[in-house]
Amino acid sequence: MDRFSPAPSIAHSPARPPALPADPFDGLSPASRAWLDEAAPRITGIDTHAHIFVQGLPLAAQRRHAPDYDATLDQYVAQLAAHGMSQGVLVQPSFLGTDNTFLRAVCERHPQRFRGVAVVAPEITEAELAALDAAHIVGARLNLIGLALPDFHAPRWTALFARLNALRWHVEVQANAVDLPAILDALLGQGCTVVVDHFGRPDLHLGAADAGFRYLQSVAASGRVWVKLSAAYRSAAQSNGTANGGALAAALLESFGAKRLVWGSDWPHTQHRHLIDYDGTVDALAAWIPDRAARETVLTASAVELFRFQTSGLR
Repeated sequence: MDRFSPAPSIAHSPARPPALPADPFDGLSPASRAWLDEAAPRITGIDTHAHIFVQGLPLAAQRRHAPDYDATLDQYVAQLAAHGMSQGVLVQPSFLGTDNTFLRAVCERHPQRFRGVAVVAPEITEAELAALDAAHIVGARLNLIGLALPDFHAPRWTALFARLNALRWHVEVQANAVDLPAILDALLGQGCTVVVDHFGRPDLHLGAADAGFRYLQSVAASGRVWVKLSAAYRSAAQSNGTANGGALAAALLESFGAKRLVWGSDWPHTQHRHLIDYDGTVDALAAWIPDRAARETVLTASAVELFRFQTSGLR
């Protein structure tokens, strides 16, 4: 298959009406409800990458995996509260395709706590896109792992990116580092703000020496690229990734500075739950960025700017 042929799971998934096949608010504990309902929480830390889902949600026809467990809003809120995080960013998991209704409901009801990153087809209607924007969705994700790279210069993609730019959305990219030059060159050339997931996913044997990772460092000067310090275990060989994440974080901090880095737990660590838990991800950040001021910038000011949270005072 041509590396620049369309990626079917992104391009052709049909948009669905916003009918909830399951209620994300089912089973909330009193503590979770109280946390969610706080009107103007002080920003103490923002987890910029997590997924919520339950079994029985409609699955994408083309998917790499489908969890056999639930990752509920109640469970996630409990993790945020226990670790002193005041906000979270819900990212549409690839196995749910373009049906964003589960996370959309949460962001729409609790914008003081959540923002969302959706998966959309290039053919999404103006009404559907406007509805997501009104629900505090602020980005569109391209999960390109295991897929041929689309031709992002094709009219269907350039039209989508122009619409996302008009909404001030970012384009979030999950791809292996080897593919970043082609992807980011296309996106930056079209004026997009870009967020790169999971350290840019360098080759596990090359780490910071990966040419794609070095390219990622080079585009820091654009001022339009952000990187998530998240899921280092996705670029590690059967480990929790804390050790290799340290070298990657140091390189990114030197290139981007704390103001263009954000942190994400990647909860519930799909396909890697045996390697790490939420505690481990928080501890990893402290190891990666030992300087407290820089770490707080990553956790608060940087994420506030990127995800457009309303501030009521930072810690």
